[in-house]
Amino acid sequence: MDAGPKSLPKSDAVELDRGYLIVFEGIDGTGKSTHCRMLAGYLESRGIPAVCLSEPTRGRWGMEIRKILNEGRNGISPEDELALFVNDRKEDVALNIKPALEMKKAVLIDRYYYSTVAYQGALGLDPDRICRENESFAPRPDLVFIFEAPPEKCLQRIKEGRNDGLSAFEQLEYLKKVESLFRRFSGPHVRRIDSQPAREVVHAQIRREVDDLFKLT
Repeated sequence: MDAGPKSLPKSDAVELDRGYLIVFEGIDGTGKSTHCRMLAGYLESRGIPAVCLSEPTRGRWGMEIRKILNEGRNGISPEDELALFVNDRKEDVALNIKPALEMKKAVLIDRYYYSTVAYQGALGLDPDRICRENESFAPRPDLVFIFEAPPEKCLQRIKEGRNDGLSAFEQLEYLKKVESLFRRFSGPHVRRIDSQPAREVVHAQIRREVDDLFKLT
């Protein structure tokens, strides 16, 4: 089982009127994970009770997914791969996401069902079906930050940032398909983030959006 979300230390805590879910999405190498952590630090400084999560989790299903990331798909079908993500998310919702929202916390999550729609949709599965299946049990976010950058640049960042090779999810033509599906998402809760400017510039944009969500001054 996943160890569960870790509460961030806080001072002068603000009591929220309800739980809020903020999601960070985009292909690997866009900087979404970094900005998820940076936002957590910012919320901590403002006294907002928050927890940080990421998918795939470290639970039973998430570890199966991580095995695919490390060792390749090795013949696993797109439908079986999708089932792993759905099962992992159901466990995450039950053990981590819903309890934190019920405690009126801000839940920050690095990847959510938008990634499943994009990555498994790029394998030929129906993106709309994947979205409907996930939204039947997964809470809808208050804010979704979709980080954007050219896949070629993202792969270069990945190669520069680690010594091992690229995973099965980090191939250029595949990522181009994934990126095109990320571009299909829209709605008042979706914010597209150009991740190519300096980190501080991107963080400032995210802070403005979050300040507006929580009505911080």
